Amino acid sequence: MTLKCLIVDDEPIARKLLQEYIEETDFLKLAGAAENPLKAAGMINELQPDLVFLDINMPKMSGLDFLRSTNNLPMVIMTTAYGQYALDGFELAVVDYLVKPFSLERFLKASQKALELHTLKQKKPAAGSAEANHIFVKCDGKIEKVLLDELLYIEALANYVTIYTKTGKLVAYLTIKGILESLPHTKFLQVHKSHIVNLDFITTIEGNMLHVGNTKITVGQSYLNEVMSVVLKDRFIKR
Repeated sequence: MTLKCLIVDDEPIARKLLQEYIEETDFLKLAGAAENPLKAAGMINELQPDLVFLDINMPKMSGLDFLRSTNNLPMVIMTTAYGQYALDGFELAVVDYLVKPFSLERFLKASQKALELHTLKQKKPAAGSAEANHIFVKCDGKIEKVLLDELLYIEALANYVTIYTKTGKLVAYLTIKGILESLPHTKFLQVHKSHIVNLDFITTIEGNMLHVGNTKITVGQSYLNEVMSVVLKDRFIKR
């Protein structure tokens, strides 16, 4: 499998380095490069890349503003000389965050993560087909099978997720957005920027708290209306 890449960076030296790294990575293919987000928007529509290497500090529009203002972007890996924007990037569901100057090894680690996320998306059941009863995730160098009927909830921290099941937990190098896209929406719901829950395991609703097994999970304010609607729909017996 090959990922088509687009570079968005106003610095020629940075674009050249990324191009060299992409050419040295067998599962990446350079589709194009843009000096600013305004030019990149048109190139994304035309080239349909799978992955964008996006700088943050650029004239006219920053990479973060571009992320906030653009819908249906492909996967994004941020590239910047400033580490303080990492949290903003991960809150916008970027795949990874590379602080310049970064090594080829670090670049490969981020790119591999994008490839694994892309593979998860490709395995997502098509509309109208029977939903899968499991997913595969990479943990500690191994591919682990997770049965959806045993998955209680998922907790995200930066660019990692912890998957809690009936028998234990697994830590995977994924974003919460990435793993959510691999789960059936009829069974799993994001209730907070850092939590996904299995609807079948919600035992109690207490204000803005969900009891999932023996764990209490806070529902984010922006998710509350949707959560209450989905959780109570066809499940609430009126007296």
